[in-house]
Amino acid sequence: MTVVIATQLRPDRLDHLTAMYESLTRQSVPWEAVIALDGADRTRLPTPLAEDSRVCILALPRQVGAACARNLALGCVRTEFVNWADDDDEFTDDAMAVRLRTLEMTGLGWCAGYSEDLHPDGTTSLWRCPTPPGRHAAGDVWTYWTRPEDTIPIGPTTILARTDLVRAAPMGGLVQGEDYMAAIGVTCLAPGILLPVPVYRYRKHPGQMTRQDGYDVLEPGARRHAWNYGRSLRATLSGREILGSAIPWTFPRDHGHRLDTSA
Repeated sequence: MTVVIATQLRPDRLDHLTAMYESLTRQSVPWEAVIALDGADRTRLPTPLAEDSRVCILALPRQVGAACARNLALGCVRTEFVNWADDDDEFTDDAMAVRLRTLEMTGLGWCAGYSEDLHPDGTTSLWRCPTPPGRHAAGDVWTYWTRPEDTIPIGPTTILARTDLVRAAPMGGLVQGEDYMAAIGVTCLAPGILLPVPVYRYRKHPGQMTRQDGYDVLEPGARRHAWNYGRSLRATLSGREILGSAIPWTFPRDHGHRLDTSA
């Protein structure tokens, strides 16, 4: 299995990237990683990653954004299964084994789990996604995303999926929320299973994307785009007609409010 990570090697995230790598080294199953350097200087890559033969480095000549960097990195994946990850998070120690074993036993397209918020003091708190544990038919996960402004139905980075499936549902062309598109695409195209165990740790820190200036301005539109995409994809695959039923979005006049970004 392969983990795909896009990074700009920002100084405040290098220690987090090293922690992500260390969480991979604690896995009990073979793994590879593709690190897409989004216009970043390769010499800033932490030494352990640069020297590990299991890590493939894709150095992009200029910044293209996380969605494009991740999509291009898919071309370097050689394994049957793939998992997205962010450069400031980490996996639980049994994350790969429990999901890989499930996929091999069931033949399903994807396997996901719960995530934990990782706080600055090292403590964690469990986040249970709205989708209930168990098997889900293709398209069912989207039904647990009642409205675009609600919490997304499943954690994108908790999903381990067949590589061919991920290539059929890549990151959407968004500057944020691109992982919503990938998660909805994968779960709409194939059946899968959600395990009620934490497999991913989402790091809370001042430098995370959801705390950056301007994040709230585009977030409503990104969510509506991904929500409408899931609605349309699910309907198209089932042969239903939904023309004219998409939820529109315009820039809000008041940017002072914050959406639920707990996912």
